Amino acid sequence: MFWTLDIEICDLPFDWAQGGEPVEPFVIWCLGFVIFFIILSTYRTVKVWLTQMKLRYNDFNTYLRSIYGCRVQKISIDAGLSCPNRDGTVSTGGCIYCNARGSGTGAHNRGLTITEQLLQGKQALFRRYKAKKFLAYFQSFSNTYAPLDKLKQLYDEALAVEGVVGLSIGTRPDCVDEPVLDLLQDYARHHLVWIEYGLQSARDKTLELINRGHDVQCFQDAVRATSNRGIKICAHVILGLPGETASDILHTARTIANRGIDGVKLHLLYVVKGTPLETLYRKGNYSCLEQQEYVDLVCDFIERLPPQMVIQRLTGDPHPDELVAPQWSLRKSETLQKIKDTLKKRDSRQGKSYEFGSGNAECGMTGSGKSECGSRKEKKRTEDRGQKVRS
Repeated sequence: MFWTLDIEICDLPFDWAQGGEPVEPFVIWCLGFVIFFIILSTYRTVKVWLTQMKLRYNDFNTYLRSIYGCRVQKISIDAGLSCPNRDGTVSTGGCIYCNARGSGTGAHNRGLTITEQLLQGKQALFRRYKAKKFLAYFQSFSNTYAPLDKLKQLYDEALAVEGVVGLSIGTRPDCVDEPVLDLLQDYARHHLVWIEYGLQSARDKTLELINRGHDVQCFQDAVRATSNRGIKICAHVILGLPGETASDILHTARTIANRGIDGVKLHLLYVVKGTPLETLYRKGNYSCLEQQEYVDLVCDFIERLPPQMVIQRLTGDPHPDELVAPQWSLRKSETLQKIKDTLKKRDSRQGKSYEFGSGNAECGMTGSGKSECGSRKEKKRTEDRGQKVRS
């Protein structure tokens, strides 16, 4: 079917119909630009939609392409900061799964500045992905845990590097206050700014067991304080924590689903050398998830998230020289493909089991563990799958 636009020539914004002088070329150029922009925006929207339909979840790469129209990559930065759970402010041992590098690259200890780390990252990511724009990802330890002037110096240095279009700040929910959020809000007026809060679990008993040093309410308070500032919020969640069942993990999914959170990162709990978790593992007091167990849990998790939430990560990247177990965690591409295949086999996608308002009332972020959210049927189904994290 062909559609035609019935417009009288006298309705057009030109003087030709009246026998006058032609319209100025500048006006024609402006009209052409508007039409081109509408077509380009429609093309990008349709392309994003088709990609999401194919992937069955709202991935981070597609999200960034929809904003910038090109490949955008994160560059991990080690700013040499610390953590209140290691320096004695909260604790000295850190979380049971965290070692002295704090999920970082060790670049700061090698004497590399923020600028040098970004320039090296740009070169590598351009060669591998042809990336044209970049986010400076402050990853190691807690990257809001420093004096305000120090933080501003670090963030300013990162944004001064050509091609860096935004910031991604990894931190703890107990390491933000109004001045820090005001600073990030200022950056967000001109740049893309994500703050990544480590929740890990929505069960207080689990957070205590892993020596997290804060409770679920702390996370809730941080999210509330960050909201409505133009800052994007990402929650980090770990699957396979000691003592957690599939029911606990899905409780965490429902908890974050309706809290105004823009994105999520899912991590497998793997055992790293030199951590308290390694001691538990060596003594036989902790066993890791099997690969298919993890895949099924990830699919269950994202089914319960709202369709618009950005999935920044579906599994982690352990350092091979530090990894104790499980060895399958090094096969990241294989795991990601299994997640895609499982969603396709289920004929499922992100948001399929999402329940609006499920994060409120009975499923609120109390972290108490007393309220079992969801139906008995769902609980039985997940237990029948054998998706129990072994303690």
